[in-house]
Amino acid sequence: MGDPGTVIFPRSANKPIQALGMLRAGLPLDGRLLALASASHSGEPFHLDAVREILSLARLDESALQTPPSYPLDPHVHADLLRAGGVRAPILMDCSGKHAAMLLTCVVNDWDVTSYLDPDHPVQKIITATFTELTDGPPSAVGTDGCGAPLLGTPLQQLARAIGRIVQEGPGSHGARLVGAMRSHPEYVSGTGRAERELMATFPQLVAKSGAESVYVVALPDGTTFALKIEDGAERPLYAVMGRMLELAGLDADVLRARPPILAGGQQVGEVRTAF
Repeated sequence: MGDPGTVIFPRSANKPIQALGMLRAGLPLDGRLLALASASHSGEPFHLDAVREILSLARLDESALQTPPSYPLDPHVHADLLRAGGVRAPILMDCSGKHAAMLLTCVVNDWDVTSYLDPDHPVQKIITATFTELTDGPPSAVGTDGCGAPLLGTPLQQLARAIGRIVQEGPGSHGARLVGAMRSHPEYVSGTGRAERELMATFPQLVAKSGAESVYVVALPDGTTFALKIEDGAERPLYAVMGRMLELAGLDADVLRARPPILAGGQQVGEVRTAF
Protein backbone atom coordinates (compact mmCIF):
# COMPACT_ATOMS: atom_id res chain seq x y z
CA MET A 1 0.00 0.00 0.00
CA GLY A 2 1.21 3.49 -0.70
CA ASP A 3 4.67 3.62 -2.27
CA PRO A 4 6.98 0.94 -0.83
CA GLY A 5 9.86 2.54 -2.72
CA THR A 6 9.65 5.70 -0.64
CA VAL A 7 12.99 6.49 0.98
CA ILE A 8 12.63 6.84 4.74
CA PHE A 9 14.85 7.21 7.76
CA PRO A 10 14.00 4.01 9.69
CA ARG A 11 15.26 5.61 12.90
CA SER A 12 15.46 2.94 15.62
CA ALA A 13 14.04 0.29 13.30
CA ASN A 14 17.64 0.18 12.02
CA LYS A 15 18.92 -1.07 15.37
CA PRO A 16 18.88 -4.81 14.55
CA ILE A 17 21.02 -4.00 11.49
CA GLN A 18 23.39 -1.95 13.62
CA ALA A 19 23.59 -4.73 16.21
CA LEU A 20 24.38 -7.28 13.50
CA GLY A 21 27.20 -5.08 12.25
CA MET A 22 28.63 -4.91 15.76
CA LEU A 23 28.41 -8.69 16.14
CA ARG A 24 30.36 -9.05 12.92
CA ALA A 25 32.99 -6.77 14.44
CA GLY A 26 33.29 -8.98 17.52
CA LEU A 27 30.72 -7.62 19.97
CA PRO A 28 30.87 -10.19 22.82
CA LEU A 29 27.24 -10.05 23.94
CA ASP A 30 24.43 -12.59 24.07
CA GLY A 31 21.00 -12.93 25.63
CA ARG A 32 19.44 -9.96 27.38
CA LEU A 33 22.49 -7.72 26.90
CA LEU A 34 22.48 -8.36 23.16
CA ALA A 35 18.73 -7.67 23.08
CA LEU A 36 19.44 -4.35 24.79
CA ALA A 37 22.01 -3.52 22.10
CA SER A 38 19.13 -3.50 19.60
CA ALA A 39 16.72 -1.69 21.93
CA SER A 40 14.87 1.55 22.30
CA HIS A 41 14.48 0.89 26.00
CA SER A 42 11.99 2.50 28.37
CA GLY A 43 14.53 3.54 30.98
CA GLU A 44 13.30 1.05 33.55
CA PRO A 45 15.74 0.11 36.34
CA PHE A 46 16.61 -3.26 34.77
CA HIS A 47 17.44 -1.50 31.49
CA LEU A 48 19.81 0.90 33.22
CA ASP A 49 21.46 -1.92 35.16
CA ALA A 50 22.06 -3.75 31.87
CA VAL A 51 23.58 -0.66 30.23
CA ARG A 52 25.96 -0.36 33.16
CA GLU A 53 26.78 -4.05 32.85
CA ILE A 54 27.77 -3.61 29.18
CA LEU A 55 29.87 -0.58 30.08
CA SER A 56 31.59 -2.53 32.85
CA LEU A 57 32.57 -5.21 30.33
CA ALA A 58 34.30 -2.40 28.43
CA ARG A 59 35.81 -1.07 31.67
CA LEU A 60 34.04 2.22 31.08
CA ASP A 61 31.49 4.20 33.05
CA GLU A 62 28.47 6.31 32.10
CA SER A 63 30.68 9.29 31.23
CA ALA A 64 31.73 7.47 28.03
CA LEU A 65 28.16 7.55 26.66
CA GLN A 66 27.58 10.25 24.06
CA THR A 67 23.80 9.97 24.10
CA PRO A 68 22.16 13.33 24.85
CA PRO A 69 20.90 13.73 28.42
CA SER A 70 17.28 12.60 28.42
CA TYR A 71 14.39 11.45 30.53
CA PRO A 72 13.12 7.83 30.30
CA LEU A 73 11.06 7.06 27.21
CA ASP A 74 8.23 5.46 29.19
CA PRO A 75 5.97 8.24 30.58
CA HIS A 76 5.29 6.38 33.84
CA VAL A 77 9.00 5.76 34.46
CA HIS A 78 9.62 9.40 33.54
CA ALA A 79 7.05 10.54 36.12
CA ASP A 80 8.52 8.27 38.79
CA LEU A 81 11.96 9.78 38.12
CA LEU A 82 10.65 13.33 38.48
CA ARG A 83 8.85 12.49 41.73
CA ALA A 84 12.12 11.10 43.07
CA GLY A 85 13.97 14.30 42.14
CA GLY A 86 15.77 12.79 39.16
CA VAL A 87 17.14 14.76 36.22
CA ARG A 88 18.02 14.08 32.59
CA ALA A 89 21.03 11.81 32.09
CA PRO A 90 22.73 10.17 29.07
CA ILE A 91 22.04 6.65 30.37
CA LEU A 92 18.30 7.37 30.49
CA MET A 93 18.19 8.02 26.73
CA ASP A 94 16.47 5.09 25.00
CA CYS A 95 19.49 4.43 22.75
CA SER A 96 22.02 4.07 25.58
CA GLY A 97 22.09 0.28 25.21
CA LYS A 98 23.12 0.60 21.58
CA HIS A 99 25.75 3.19 22.48
CA ALA A 100 27.15 0.99 25.25
CA ALA A 101 27.41 -1.85 22.72
CA MET A 102 29.21 0.45 20.27
CA LEU A 103 31.68 1.35 23.00
CA LEU A 104 32.27 -2.30 23.88
CA THR A 105 32.80 -3.10 20.18
CA CYS A 106 35.42 -0.35 20.08
CA VAL A 107 37.21 -1.66 23.17
CA VAL A 108 37.46 -5.26 21.94
CA ASN A 109 38.93 -3.97 18.66
CA ASP A 110 41.21 -1.38 20.29
CA TRP A 111 39.37 1.45 18.48
CA ASP A 112 39.07 4.97 19.81
CA VAL A 113 36.10 5.35 22.16
CA THR A 114 35.85 9.14 22.03
CA SER A 115 34.92 9.39 18.34
CA TYR A 116 32.67 6.34 18.01
CA LEU A 117 29.82 8.40 16.50
CA ASP A 118 31.94 9.77 13.67
CA PRO A 119 30.71 8.35 10.33
CA ASP A 120 34.32 7.51 9.46
CA HIS A 121 34.93 5.59 12.68
CA PRO A 122 35.50 1.83 12.13
CA VAL A 123 32.40 0.84 14.12
CA GLN A 124 30.20 3.09 11.95
CA LYS A 125 31.88 1.88 8.78
CA ILE A 126 31.10 -1.77 9.53
CA ILE A 127 27.51 -0.83 10.39
CA THR A 128 27.21 0.99 7.06
CA ALA A 129 28.72 -1.97 5.23
CA THR A 130 26.22 -4.32 6.89
CA PHE A 131 23.36 -1.96 6.04
CA THR A 132 24.53 -1.74 2.42
CA GLU A 133 24.68 -5.53 2.12
CA LEU A 134 21.27 -6.17 3.64
CA THR A 135 19.44 -3.39 1.78
CA ASP A 136 21.03 -4.16 -1.62
CA GLY A 137 22.79 -0.85 -1.94
CA PRO A 138 24.41 2.08 -0.16
CA PRO A 139 22.26 4.31 2.03
CA SER A 140 19.86 6.44 0.00
CA ALA A 141 20.42 9.28 2.46
CA VAL A 142 22.61 9.83 5.51
CA GLY A 143 21.65 12.01 8.44
CA THR A 144 22.13 12.11 12.19
CA ASP A 145 19.73 10.30 14.51
CA GLY A 146 18.31 11.76 17.69
CA CYS A 147 20.94 9.91 19.72
CA GLY A 148 23.78 11.41 17.66
CA ALA A 149 24.67 8.28 15.68
CA PRO A 150 24.75 8.27 11.87
CA LEU A 151 21.27 7.65 10.47
CA LEU A 152 21.04 5.60 7.28
CA GLY A 153 18.04 5.95 4.97
CA THR A 154 16.61 3.38 2.57
CA PRO A 155 13.38 2.59 0.72
CA LEU A 156 10.74 1.09 3.00
CA GLN A 157 10.72 -2.21 1.10
CA GLN A 158 14.50 -2.53 1.53
CA LEU A 159 14.17 -2.05 5.27
CA ALA A 160 11.74 -4.98 5.31
CA ARG A 161 14.10 -7.11 3.24
CA ALA A 162 17.04 -6.30 5.51
CA ILE A 163 15.25 -7.35 8.69
CA GLY A 164 13.86 -10.44 6.94
CA ARG A 165 17.36 -11.46 5.90
CA ILE A 166 18.57 -11.24 9.50
CA VAL A 167 15.72 -13.52 10.60
CA GLN A 168 16.59 -16.01 7.86
CA GLU A 169 20.26 -16.40 8.78
CA GLY A 170 21.00 -20.01 9.64
CA PRO A 171 21.80 -21.69 12.95
CA GLY A 172 25.05 -20.55 14.51
CA SER A 173 25.10 -17.29 12.56
CA HIS A 174 25.31 -13.79 13.98
CA GLY A 175 21.76 -13.20 12.78
CA ALA A 176 20.45 -16.25 14.62
CA ARG A 177 22.28 -15.12 17.76
CA LEU A 178 20.67 -11.67 17.55
CA VAL A 179 17.19 -12.90 16.71
CA GLY A 180 17.34 -15.46 19.52
CA ALA A 181 18.26 -12.73 22.00
CA MET A 182 15.44 -10.45 20.87
CA ARG A 183 12.85 -13.23 20.94
CA SER A 184 13.92 -14.46 24.37
CA HIS A 185 14.09 -11.00 25.96
CA PRO A 186 11.43 -8.76 24.38
CA GLU A 187 11.24 -6.63 27.53
CA TYR A 188 14.86 -5.62 26.89
CA VAL A 189 14.11 -4.70 23.25
CA SER A 190 11.49 -2.16 24.38
CA GLY A 191 9.96 -2.23 27.86
CA THR A 192 7.45 -3.98 30.06
CA GLY A 193 4.57 -1.71 29.00
CA ARG A 194 5.31 -1.41 25.30
CA ALA A 195 3.41 -2.72 22.29
CA GLU A 196 6.44 -4.49 20.80
CA ARG A 197 6.93 -6.52 23.97
CA GLU A 198 3.24 -7.44 24.07
CA LEU A 199 3.30 -8.58 20.44
CA MET A 200 6.51 -10.61 20.86
CA ALA A 201 5.17 -12.18 24.06
CA THR A 202 1.95 -13.18 22.26
CA PHE A 203 3.86 -14.56 19.25
CA PRO A 204 7.26 -15.65 20.64
CA GLN A 205 8.68 -16.38 17.18
CA LEU A 206 8.20 -12.81 15.94
CA VAL A 207 10.77 -10.05 15.89
CA ALA A 208 9.32 -6.55 16.29
CA LYS A 209 11.07 -3.18 16.33
CA SER A 210 9.66 0.33 16.16
CA GLY A 211 11.35 3.58 15.26
CA ALA A 212 10.68 7.25 15.93
CA GLU A 213 8.37 9.19 13.63
CA SER A 214 6.07 6.18 13.35
CA VAL A 215 8.13 3.38 11.78
CA TYR A 216 7.48 -0.27 12.64
CA VAL A 217 8.95 -3.54 11.38
CA VAL A 218 7.74 -7.06 12.24
CA ALA A 219 9.37 -10.23 10.87
CA LEU A 220 7.70 -13.65 10.86
CA PRO A 221 9.72 -16.83 11.50
CA ASP A 222 10.00 -17.63 7.77
CA GLY A 223 11.53 -14.22 7.07
CA THR A 224 8.34 -12.65 5.71
CA THR A 225 8.56 -9.09 6.98
CA PHE A 226 6.13 -6.21 7.30
CA ALA A 227 7.40 -2.64 7.45
CA LEU A 228 5.31 0.48 7.69
CA LYS A 229 5.77 4.21 8.01
CA ILE A 230 2.95 6.57 8.94
CA GLU A 231 3.77 9.46 6.63
CA ASP A 232 3.13 12.35 9.03
CA GLY A 233 4.96 10.64 11.89
CA ALA A 234 1.89 10.35 14.12
CA GLU A 235 2.01 7.27 16.34
CA ARG A 236 -1.70 6.86 17.14
CA PRO A 237 -2.50 4.66 14.11
CA LEU A 238 0.83 2.80 14.10
CA TYR A 239 0.02 -0.33 16.07
CA ALA A 240 -3.53 -0.59 14.74
CA VAL A 241 -2.19 -0.61 11.17
CA MET A 242 0.50 -3.19 11.92
CA GLY A 243 -2.07 -5.32 13.74
CA ARG A 244 -4.28 -5.30 10.65
CA MET A 245 -1.32 -6.20 8.42
CA LEU A 246 -0.49 -9.19 10.58
CA GLU A 247 -4.14 -10.19 10.81
CA LEU A 248 -4.32 -10.27 7.01
CA ALA A 249 -1.21 -12.48 7.07
CA GLY A 250 -3.14 -15.05 9.09
CA LEU A 251 -2.12 -14.30 12.67
CA ASP A 252 -4.98 -14.43 15.15
CA ALA A 253 -4.92 -12.72 18.55
CA ASP A 254 -6.76 -10.02 20.46
CA VAL A 255 -3.59 -7.94 20.59
CA LEU A 256 -3.77 -7.51 16.80
CA ARG A 257 -7.26 -6.03 17.00
CA ALA A 258 -6.51 -3.48 19.70
CA ARG A 259 -7.93 -0.12 18.63
CA PRO A 260 -6.53 3.04 20.23
CA PRO A 261 -9.46 4.83 21.92
CA ILE A 262 -10.50 8.41 21.23
CA LEU A 263 -11.36 10.12 24.51
CA ALA A 264 -13.40 13.22 25.29
CA GLY A 265 -14.24 14.38 28.77
CA GLY A 266 -12.59 11.26 30.07
CA GLN A 267 -14.97 9.02 28.16
CA GLN A 268 -14.33 6.97 25.04
CA VAL A 269 -16.17 8.54 22.11
CA GLY A 270 -14.45 6.72 19.26
CA GLU A 271 -11.62 4.47 18.19
CA VAL A 272 -8.97 4.22 15.50
CA ARG A 273 -10.03 1.69 12.88
CA THR A 274 -8.11 0.52 9.85
CA ALA A 275 -9.84 0.76 6.48
CA PHE A 276 -8.09 -2.00 4.55
